[in-house]
Amino acid sequence: MLMTIKSHPGADADFAIAYDEFADAIFRHCCYRCFDRERAKELMQEVFMKAWDYLVAGKDIDNVQAFLYRAANNILVDEARRAKKRKIVSFEDMVEDGFDIKGEDGRDQGQVFDAKAIAKVLHELEEPYRAAIIMRYIDELSPKEIAELLNETANVVSVRLNRGMKMLRTILASYG
Repeated sequence: MLMTIKSHPGADADFAIAYDEFADAIFRHCCYRCFDRERAKELMQEVFMKAWDYLVAGKDIDNVQAFLYRAANNILVDEARRAKKRKIVSFEDMVEDGFDIKGEDGRDQGQVFDAKAIAKVLHELEEPYRAAIIMRYIDELSPKEIAELLNETANVVSVRLNRGMKMLRTILASYG
C-alpha cells in the first residue's frame, strides 16, 4: 500500500504513523549498510529528520517508503564517502537482536551461507551491489521496489543482484 503524507497542520499524526510503519525497516537497512548499530540508529533518525524538514518546508511526500529509502541511501553514500572504514558488528549479534534474512526461496540465508562469512564479505562488495543485496535479501524488497527506491530500472537492479550474488559466492568460496 502506497503511503503519502501531505503537508498540512495535522501532518505530525501522519508522520508518526509513517515512523511506526517504517522505522524498523530503515534502521535495519542502515545497520546492514554501515555495520554499526549505534551509528545506524543515528542515521535512521537523520532520515526521519530529513522527512520532517521536507514536510515543514510545505512539501508533500507522495511515496513515503520510496522517500525514506532514497534519503537513507543518500545519507549512507555520504557517510561512506566521509569515512572509508567502519567498525564491523558481528552478524551473529545482529541476528540475536532479531534480524532475519530470508532468501527468494524463503529459507534462512544462514542455511545457505555461513553467517560469519557473510558479515566479512558484505563490506567487501562494491556499494551498488551491496545495497541491492541488502535491500533484496535483508529488507525483503522486490527488484521492482528497489528500482523505484533507487530511481533505476528493474533490469539494472536485477543485474546488480545477479552480479552481486556471484561476487558474494566467489568471495565466500575463497574462504573455503
